[in-house]
Amino acid sequence: MKIYTYPSKTAEKRLNAIENRTIDFRKKDVTAVNRILQRVKKEGDAALLDYTHQFDSKRVTRTSLQVSTKEIDAAKKKVNRSFMRALNRAARQIRSFHQKQLQQSWISTERDGVLLGQLIHPVETAGIYVPGGQQGKTPLVSTVLMCAIPAALAGVGRICMLTPPMKNGGINPHLLMAAQKAGVHDIYRAGSAWAIAAMAYGTRTIPKADVIVGPGNIYVTLAKKLVSGDVGIDMLAGPSEILIIADESARPEYIAADLLSQAEHDVLASAILVTTSTQLAKQVKTALAAQLENLPRKTIAAESLVKYGAILRVADLPTAIQFANRISPEHLELQIANPFDIIGKIRHAGAIFLGKHTPEPVGDYMAGPNHVLPTAGTARYASALSVDHFTRRTSLIHYAENAFNKEAADIMQLAQAEGLDAHVRSVAIRLDKP
Repeated sequence: MKIYTYPSKTAEKRLNAIENRTIDFRKKDVTAVNRILQRVKKEGDAALLDYTHQFDSKRVTRTSLQVSTKEIDAAKKKVNRSFMRALNRAARQIRSFHQKQLQQSWISTERDGVLLGQLIHPVETAGIYVPGGQQGKTPLVSTVLMCAIPAALAGVGRICMLTPPMKNGGINPHLLMAAQKAGVHDIYRAGSAWAIAAMAYGTRTIPKADVIVGPGNIYVTLAKKLVSGDVGIDMLAGPSEILIIADESARPEYIAADLLSQAEHDVLASAILVTTSTQLAKQVKTALAAQLENLPRKTIAAESLVKYGAILRVADLPTAIQFANRISPEHLELQIANPFDIIGKIRHAGAIFLGKHTPEPVGDYMAGPNHVLPTAGTARYASALSVDHFTRRTSLIHYAENAFNKEAADIMQLAQAEGLDAHVRSVAIRLDKP
């Protein structure tokens, strides 16, 4: 990975390529996904089964679309104790963090004769999409926990999880155990864009969801984009990214490992180091080359680093902070001597990891905060998945007669300014005035 001096023209050229990387929704992809959505909307389970037979498993039938209690019970015998111990700890800590996000309904009577308030209600049905991951060989257990636990805490009445089946028609037992631990009510065998369609519009077997959350490939992301508005979604997540700010106190082998932890995700993933130390920049470059050689996903990680990786040498820490706020990264690691001194200056980041013993995977699996984070600069306005994604707010308004009479003239004045005569009349009629 090349070392750049920032700011400079060469660094700026490199950064423009990184900042402009996006998921390319080609016209033919939009057409194909639209066709899938409309077919599932019209044909329901029949279309769902047809796509499942074509792309995932021919063993799934209408009666086996939903995972049975018997299959979940059987899964308990297929996972080991160490996995369950880790799963229990992660679930407990994720639940504890998200519990603090819960909001309460409230009522205010600050103004004489006026009662105002806000009711907090959970959505009735939440749909969670969990990718299959190489035919169930890489089950995204953490995704189940991060998506379902906030929904359960919000009080969602029905949490449904959809995930593509393996060739034999089964679901990875680790996913089933995670779903049970996280509070998922129903699990269905369906993947890709047809799974999103089923949750968005409902079928005979799968209920229509109010909110759909969870990651996926380009077809899943495009399907979520197209159904947004018919149903709520969490976000349109792009390729993963990490930005590390480091000084001379950092360990180069740690930084190299953390950069690769993102680069191995996808060839579109971005991994950037910003450092005040020329020596550290050179050491990290060497460590990256060494660690890359032994990485199972070497080809993917290498292409990601070549296309969207960078090591930036900056003059001082304020310049590094300014750069971080410009990029607004999904993951921001502060591997500097005193990371707590600068967190107030970080304005835009999905999640901030403080200190050399807090690598990004800690947040992915165990710490507690949600790992479904805004990407591609959207941390400037978007936030991590939370309990709030599964709730809705309803306003309460009550005016007694004295309060109404006190404010009526001002209400009519504003309505007149907007040229809405019926609004004026709605107020005036209660004042016995023409």
